[in-house]
Amino acid sequence: MDLNREHLRTMIFYDFKCGLTEQLSLERLQSALEDSAPSRATVFRWFKEFKRVKTNLEDDLRGGRPETAVTAENVWASEMLVREDPRITYTNIEKILGISSGSVNTILHQHLGVRKLCCRWIPRLLSGAEKQARVDWCREMLIRFEKGTSRRVSEIVTGDETWIYQYDPESKKQSSVWVFAEGQLPTKLQRARNVGKKMVASFFSRSGHLSTSMLENSRSVNSEWYTTVALPKVFQAVRERRPKTGLRGIMLHHDNDASSHTSLRTKAFIEESGIETLNYPPYSPD
Repeated sequence: MDLNREHLRTMIFYDFKCGLTEQLSLERLQSALEDSAPSRATVFRWFKEFKRVKTNLEDDLRGGRPETAVTAENVWASEMLVREDPRITYTNIEKILGISSGSVNTILHQHLGVRKLCCRWIPRLLSGAEKQARVDWCREMLIRFEKGTSRRVSEIVTGDETWIYQYDPESKKQSSVWVFAEGQLPTKLQRARNVGKKMVASFFSRSGHLSTSMLENSRSVNSEWYTTVALPKVFQAVRERRPKTGLRGIMLHHDNDASSHTSLRTKAFIEESGIETLNYPPYSPD
């Protein structure tokens, strides 16, 4: 027979009425029940309660919360909270509605049918014309480089600049949101950024990384820096890897929209170096 708490309290009450001390009652129960005996704190606490003339051996009813909190009103209130703030937590809902975590779980999953999912990154959307331009460019490259089997693929040098930000990364838990059954998967376009940042330009070819240059003092890229620091460093790395052919046949693939890449100074420098510039299709910057 499995003993519940009321059975144990009855035994303790019997010892109390027999005039045993707390310690003798504890020893008697441990001798009879071994591992199933109540703890020392339990025995001493109930002796104290009996001395206060308490005779009810059942658990007292807890006030403050109704016996069941899964009501139509709380279901509606929970839905409003989730729709207003999809990132709201169990704890916040419990505090606002004054209900238990079990009730919140039941309301969210059984009544509202919501799931908590992590947001996924997506690029900015392109227009129909821009998407078609990308398709046309890709087809052109596949033909020109024989679907990647052409040796000329190794002569492509590609690179770009980007800001490297210092920020407190958002955890998966922080980016999780409640999603209703009829809702779309959650997405986000950009992460919060801090003030600390560095501009970095990195270039590589099929054979691997060529060079990386960093601007100091959080400055933006201009044609002067691009043609006196970044590109010369790239071209020198190429010459070191190809001592016999140098820059001959090299094709530079960089952003055609950046002003530092399209300025007259930059175009002249690339032309003087004997470098071909590949077109750059519309893309989705993040």
